[in-house]
Parts: sequence; C-alpha cells; structure tokens
Amino acid sequence: MQISVIIPLYNEADSLPKLFEWIRRVMNENNFSYEVIFVDDGSDDTSWSVIESFKQHYDNVSGIRFRKNYGKSPALFCGFGKAKGDVVITLDADLQDSPDEIPELYRMIVVDGYDLVSGWKKKRYDNAITKNIPSKIYNAFARKVTGIKLHDMNCGLKAYRNDVVKNIEVYGEMHRYIPYLAKNAGFSNIGEKIVEHRKREFGHSKFGLERFVNGYLDLFSLWFLNKFGKKPMHFFGFGGTIMFLVGFVAALIVGAIKLHHLHYGTPAPLVTSSPWFYIALTMMILGTQMFLVGFLGEIVARNSNPSSNERNYYNIKEEF
Repeated sequence: MQISVIIPLYNEADSLPKLFEWIRRVMNENNFSYEVIFVDDGSDDTSWSVIESFKQHYDNVSGIRFRKNYGKSPALFCGFGKAKGDVVITLDADLQDSPDEIPELYRMIVVDGYDLVSGWKKKRYDNAITKNIPSKIYNAFARKVTGIKLHDMNCGLKAYRNDVVKNIEVYGEMHRYIPYLAKNAGFSNIGEKIVEHRKREFGHSKFGLERFVNGYLDLFSLWFLNKFGKKPMHFFGFGGTIMFLVGFVAALIVGAIKLHHLHYGTPAPLVTSSPWFYIALTMMILGTQMFLVGFLGEIVARNSNPSSNERNYYNIKEEF
C-alpha cells in the first residue's frame, strides 16, 4: 500500500463528507493505493455515524473511536499504530488542509528521500492577534531550541515514511513537536513544503491561550528529557555539586574570619549572626538534595520497564 491518510477529529461531522470525497478524488486521479484512518477523539456530534457510513461503502476506510476526548496526540498515536502505507499523511478534518497537496508530499518522501515533510501555511486566514502572531513567536522559539529550521512546526499537514511513525511515541500534547521527536529518534532528513491554508467552513477553532502556553512548557519538557532523561545525574548531580562547593567555600570563609579574630584577640561576631553562614548552609543542603535527586533519577532510569508504561493507554469504544 502506498499511502495511509490519518485524520484525527473532534466534532467535525459537517466537514467529513466533503473531505473524504476530496481525498478519494485526489487518490483516484493519481492511481494511489491507499487507506483512510479516521480517529474520533470522543466527539459528541454525529461524526462517528458519518465514519460508519463511509465504511459501509469503502473497504479502505478504518476508524477508531475514543470513549472520551483525549486530545490530538493520542489520536495520532493510535492512528500511527494502525497505518500500513509506505507513506503516512496526516491532515486535520476541518477542511483547512488541502488534500491536493498529497501527491507532492508523497513524491518528496519517495523520490527526494525525506524522512518527514512538514507543511508551511505561509499565507494564513486565521485571526492575526489571537493565532498568527503567537504562532510566529512560538515557531521562532521552537527553531531556536530544536535546531530544526521549520516555519510551521505545528502544521497538521505532514508526510512521513512509515518507519518514522513506528519509531516515535506521541503523547500528551507532543504532536506539536513531531519533527523534534523524529530528529531525536534518528530521522534527521526533515523537509518543508509551502501548502495552502483554507478558511474554515464549519465549526470553530479549538486553539486558545492554554494551548499556546502549554506549547512552551511541552517544548522545555522535550528538550530536558532528550538531553538529561537517560542521564539525570548529569544535570542534578552537576548542579548539586556546584551548589555544595560554593556553599562549602562560603562556610570556610565565614569560619576563617572568625578564627582570624580569635587569633588576634579582636572582638568577633558570632558565626550564626552572619547571613552568609545561613546562605552557605542552605546552599550545601540544596546541593546535597540535588545530588540525591540525580542519584535516584539514575536508579529509576536504569530500572524503568518501557513495556509497563501506561502513558499511551486509551479507552477505545469502537474500532474497525
């Protein structure tokens, strides 16, 4: 099979018929062998009924239905696990991503040899204040932290080689950083394609301030885990050692000043009356605690069992 199209969705019953027909037309015009995987993220409208009607008429349609709303990352994770195509295409269900981009995305993976190709919606029709400007700030920050030169890392329209999606774990809200996850997994040949951004025809955007703020927090989490997740002692142990040494030296200086006064018989204040004594003591205690945190982190990292990880367990109501 050449292409697997994965469509995560939440309350998109109105847009699904037009989107599916559009995908079918593009695929048939290019003689692609393909499948379409819909992942219903706990919709409370008639989205699942629409997907079931597709399945009744077309064997290459698959569906996954969550019992509740988990988010886009869980939907993509489950869709990736089901995908069989040599190239995997993801696009949103709101008709703002154009299926007409699929042939060129497929060519860039198969012919040009990219591991992953991310869309870039250079001309956008979203609100400039609430979405476009925050998106530009976020992407500039993401480029700086990840080292991946993409203009629109969070674009829902992407293409992947199949072995990429089988070797990355998408969880929480990490779908924003799939290119970074791929890079960390060893797939560094990442490209970009300018794609069409269409105005939303149905429903409303789910983007909000909470998602904007969480994006930065998730990026820091990924960066930290990638850099220190396997060796937490390198971060906590090093930081703890520095703090302990600085505190120890400060304590020695306070003690030396006291001994100097005693040696020459001059009045000397009590050691405990100096604020530097408490600063030194606090830094030594915090340094010791950080070192112990690093030590415990090493024990956890060495004894963790990936097979027992329930982070990506989701309650699926129906599947076909």
